This record gives sequence, structure tokens and C-alpha cells, in this order.
Amino acid sequence: MASHAYQGKRPLLPVAEMWSWQLLAACREADPAIFFHPEGERAGARRRRQQRAKAICAQCPVIAQCSDHALRFGEDFGIWGGLSEDDRRRMLGQLRIRAKVRVTD
Repeated sequence: MASHAYQGKRPLLPVAEMWSWQLLAACREADPAIFFHPEGERAGARRRRQQRAKAICAQCPVIAQCSDHALRFGEDFGIWGGLSEDDRRRMLGQLRIRAKVRVTD
């Protein structure tokens, strides 16, 4: 499966600095099943699970770092930084469209 990651330039950073935000994440204390859908999950159950996950994210001190990570590194599954898989695909599609418009201008 191809990654949906943003393909722009990335600065090189020391690994510890790049991942240390995760130590502050609100989800560290939560059941991971809230953030990742089980196989065969129906639409209503998925919507409710995603709402619970997004509520945890909304209270998280590192929501911006988390969503940035998910977009940069192409996290294909789960809720990251308050964004679902569909939210991220939509955002990345918009970023690619904007990048193409800038190139053709």
C-alpha cells in the first residue's frame, strides 16, 4: 500500500527530539482500541468510537504535533491528532492540489 504522507522537504532532526512529544500524549493512558478500528466495524460503531477518540485528542497538549506527525509520515490507520483516516486523506488531497496549483502558476 502506498503511503499517503506529505512528500515535501523534511529537515533532519535528532530522533529523541522528533518523538519526545509522544510522552505527553493524552492517549498514552487510553485503550488503543479507541483509536484504531477493528476489522468489520460498522459505520455507527466507527462514528461513536472516533468521537470518543477525538474527545481525548481535543484535551491533548500535543494534538498539533500528533496531527503533523500523522500527515508527514503517512499514518494510514487510526485517529492521530484528532484526525481520522478520512480526515487525513482529505487534507493531504487538498495539500497536493494546492502544490500543483503553485507549480503551474
